[in-house]
This record gives sequence, C-alpha cells and structure tokens, in this order.
Amino acid sequence: MDRSSELADFLRTRRARITPEQAGLPAGGRARRVPGLRRDEVARLAGMSTEYYTRLEQGRSGRPSVEVVDALSRALQLDPVEREHLDDLLARPGTPRQAGAAPQRVRPGLHLMLQTLEHVPAFVIGRRTDVLAANRLAREVLTDFDALPATQRNLARYYLLDPGARDRVGDWPRIAAETVAILRLEAGRHPTDRRLADLVGELTLRCPEFTTWWNDHKVLRRTHGSKSYVHPEVGELHFAYESLQPPGDPDQTLCVYNVEPGSPTADALRLLASWTADPATR
Repeated sequence: MDRSSELADFLRTRRARITPEQAGLPAGGRARRVPGLRRDEVARLAGMSTEYYTRLEQGRSGRPSVEVVDALSRALQLDPVEREHLDDLLARPGTPRQAGAAPQRVRPGLHLMLQTLEHVPAFVIGRRTDVLAANRLAREVLTDFDALPATQRNLARYYLLDPGARDRVGDWPRIAAETVAILRLEAGRHPTDRRLADLVGELTLRCPEFTTWWNDHKVLRRTHGSKSYVHPEVGELHFAYESLQPPGDPDQTLCVYNVEPGSPTADALRLLASWTADPATR
C-alpha cells in the first residue's frame, strides 16, 4: 500500500465532505472548484500555513507533532476511529502497530465460551475479518465457515462474494459497505499485510460495488448494532449484536448475536438448534 497516496486520498475525501458553513467559514462569493473545503481553508482552521498542509496532504512533511494532528483532526471534524486511522497513516513503517504479525490463534478458553453460548450465534474474527472460530448457530445463521478452506474463512469475503449472501443478509448494501470500511481501518493498521492486499485485490475484481466503497475511504470499528438475516428454513432473524475485544490479542473480536427472550427469532433459533444438535444431545 502506498502510504503517501493513501494519506492524500484520506485527507482529500475528509475535507471534501465538509462545507464552509459546517466549518463555520463564510461561503464567499466566488465559484468553488472543489467540493467541500479547499486546502487553504483547512490550513486556516488548523492554524498552519497552506504550504505546510499541502506538503502534509502529499506525504512530504514527515511525521507531524501530536498538536498538529490534533488541530488537523478538529479542522476535518474526524471521529475517534478516523483519528486513529490518520495516526496509522502517519506512523513510520516498522512501528509496532504496523509490524508483521504472527498467525492468530483462539485460546482454548475462548473456544469454550463459544460453545457455552449455545443459544445464540457467536464467533471470533481476527485481522482482515478472518473468522477464527464460530459456534454451531453462527455457522447455521451465516454460513458453515468450518466447511470452507482455511484461506476462505473470512467475513468480508462471505458478505461480498458468496452468491447467497445478498439474499440472506438483511440490508445487504449497508452491511457490505460497513465491512469495507472495517477493511479500510485494517489496511491502515497493517499496511504490509500481504493476505489483506490479496483480499482487497480479489474483492476489487469480483464485487462490482467494492471499488466505490473502498475509494470513499470510510473507516469503521464495529462495536454494537443490529443485524438481520433471512434463513431458508426459519425465515427472518433479527439480532442485537455486541462486539468485544477479549484480553490478550487486540486484533481479535468476539461477536455475539443477542435476541429478545420470547421473540420469534428466539423461537426460530431454538428450532434451528434442535435440528442441528448432535444425536446424543437430542
């Protein structure tokens, strides 16, 4: 990944989304040739020279101070995840958060937790949204990741490339676009990840919508929200999910799909669980 071009594109898309009125600047009488803020306006809001901001946007200024990054974040109205992404793009190659990481493993206690959560779907995702482990209901509601080759057990790959995902995943465009934003955040944290680069290349070639979402430079860390699926046997399923980082590996996330007790989804999950239970359990 070309760090300079990534930084330039990110800053350009962030200033393009802010109007002078939103930034508290007078619109002015002359016609605007660019959407959003101009470079000189961002520089003025951040308290720096236009020349310095231009060099920064072009990746020619070196590592700016924390104070400069703070001022720039305020000028561009970055949220906490976007600020983190900016820090990643500005970090020097070889710093700990960018260093190559060993293959991820789910510790036995976390595997046991997944099995304990037998009444709701739960799974663990790692870098590049790799699915590292999933319980029985997660494999039934989404797809059977355990039956896939190890290199294809990936949530983004499922959402964007699986032929059945567009019909099974409720509000597919939103979920797919959010997943691309999660990959964007990953790319900033791990710019030398060859497998992530290969995944982005495959998605670019095979998913028609991917390039548009990728070029938006939106970043996201999923924490909680709602999701729905349409299961071929039991119909619509609605979940309130929670995403938690277990201690020991900051690049692993435990995802749990909770359901309202007594709801149609809870009844449907009990039915699915009875159909897929081991004979001895039944």
